[in-house]
Amino acid sequence: MPDVMITIGSRSFEVACQEGEEHFLKAAAAMLDTEAAVLVSQISNLTESRMLLMSGLMLADKTAGMEDKVKLTERRVAELEREIEALKNAGPQKVEVPVVPASVTDTLAEIAARTEAMAASVEERLKAD
Repeated sequence: MPDVMITIGSRSFEVACQEGEEHFLKAAAAMLDTEAAVLVSQISNLTESRMLLMSGLMLADKTAGMEDKVKLTERRVAELEREIEALKNAGPQKVEVPVVPASVTDTLAEIAARTEAMAASVEERLKAD
């Protein structure tokens, strides 16, 4: 078992860990040290045990908040997966297209016919001039 020197709140500790786990230990110590640095800067004469306890509690609080967010995210992902599956199983959806009333179609045809007649009249006058 390798021994690793870590620093938390400007205090050094020698900690044993499993072979190959050194980088995890150092990363965890760095997170704990970040929390301890806040405490050490705010409270003078902080005992080692109190610093470690408070730092651990602050880190645990952050972890609990992240766990809550993960649970909410997992629930949302599960909801979306159910919606996707329901949509896949629903098959083709019927889409209704609005029908243009016959009166509108007739009116548009009449306007088009008048426009064409006017255009023909203008063309005849231009040819005559």
